[in-house]
Amino acid sequence: MLKINEQRLLNRINQLGEIGIDENGARTRAAASDTEKAGRDQVVAWMKEAGLRVAVDYIGNIFGIWETESNKHEAPIMMGSHIDTVINAGKYDGCYGVLAGLEVIQSLQEQQIVTKCPLVVGLYQ
Repeated sequence: MLKINEQRLLNRINQLGEIGIDENGARTRAAASDTEKAGRDQVVAWMKEAGLRVAVDYIGNIFGIWETESNKHEAPIMMGSHIDTVINAGKYDGCYGVLAGLEVIQSLQEQQIVTKCPLVVGLYQ
């Protein structure tokens, strides 16, 4: 049975949640803003730390790809979400889908569980 690293997931949610907090304590990472870019840069750094191949499509969606020689020709399973927010958003707005997907992949890697198909975590524009 897969066991995730709950503390790592919560730490990442909290760290990403600090990006975009204004002087009044409101959290906003509007699409295409500097704060959203800072958040996307942070998520990409975590993807790279996990050894994922990072790809960006023509509209700015970011994909962290975990594949092996034996499964790279199979159709991938994708998971993910967005990290841009509405004005005065909650900490989990969008980002949970991205960070939970990343955590699943890292936990599988750490427990040396190899999947039959590639796994991809998407950070959607």
